Formats: sequence, structure tokens, C-alpha cells
Amino acid sequence: MGLTGSSIQTSGFEVKTAAKYSKDEQEQLNQEPPNPYPTEELVERPDMDMHMQKEGSLPPKKSAKIHDFCLGIPYGGFVFGVGLLGFLFSRNSASVTTGMLFGGAILALGTFSLKVWRKGQSSSPFILGQAAIAAALLGMHFRLYSLTKKLFPSGFFVLMSAAMICFYSYVLISGGNPPPKKLRVAPPS
Repeated sequence: MGLTGSSIQTSGFEVKTAAKYSKDEQEQLNQEPPNPYPTEELVERPDMDMHMQKEGSLPPKKSAKIHDFCLGIPYGGFVFGVGLLGFLFSRNSASVTTGMLFGGAILALGTFSLKVWRKGQSSSPFILGQAAIAAALLGMHFRLYSLTKKLFPSGFFVLMSAAMICFYSYVLISGGNPPPKKLRVAPPS
């Protein structure tokens, strides 16, 4: 075949070529090729710590499957909104302090957690803060539900706050938020 894809034809005979090697070159060809991925070599690189140099890569850090702010920001916004609506319809000042104060605090902590996570830092203090506020809401609404036996809003907030405490506990126990994709350790190639 030629470079253009057409075949090269000779007039009446075919050109046969044979590679001729010396004895040393034949021995080199018969040996096994070198391993391109050495397994026991230690390569010194100044940008990696010793643990990473010995193991080849860092073990993946355990983390939660979902970020705290993925549910914390909507939860804080919901508590804030219900507090605002409760005040507008009932003119009850307890709705303002409960809903807007606690909801605003959870919303702010969730937002700060998102900003800190984007920088690649630990957001555990913000997760603990959100869990503490959710626990305060749980206690307050449980006491209110015990007195009134109303399913909404007290019973609903008891269930929602308990679920959020379980979620925040899961995130903390599993090792915190997953790292941002740009900061994850690349697999060895």
C-alpha cells in the first residue's frame, strides 16, 4: 500500500525484504520488554508527602453522599418562610422569633458551610451549628405539640427537625461533606 491508499505494483516480480539483525540485537528482541509500571520503585517527588509516595495514592477519605447545605439551606428557608407567613396571618410575635430567627440562622449557617466547602476547608462547625438549632426547634415544637396536640405546625416541625438532626448526624459520622471535584485526589495513571 502506498501513502495514498493505492497499492504499489512491481513489473513482474515482488520485492521481498528481510530484516537482518546481528546476534546481540536478536538477543535483545527475545528478552521480555521492561515493565512500564514499576511496582516496587519509590519515586521521589517533592509535591507529594511520604505516605502518598509509598502507597502510590492517598486512600479515599470517607465522606457523606450528600452535602449538609443541600438540605440545610432549603430547611432554613422553609422555617424562615413559615415563620414569616405565620406572623403575617396570625400577628403572633412567637412566629417571628421562632421561624425567622431560627430559620435565618440555619439558612446563614448553610450558606457559610457552602462557601467554606468551596474553598476546600472543613465545614464541621457549621454542621454542628445547624444541628444545634434543629435540636432547639425540635425541643420547642415538641413541648408545644405536647400541650396543643396540633399536627400542624408543631407536629410537622417535630418530624422535620428530628429528620434534620438525623441527617446532620449522618453527615458528621460519615466524615463530613464530600470534597469538591477540583480538589479530589486524581487516580494514579
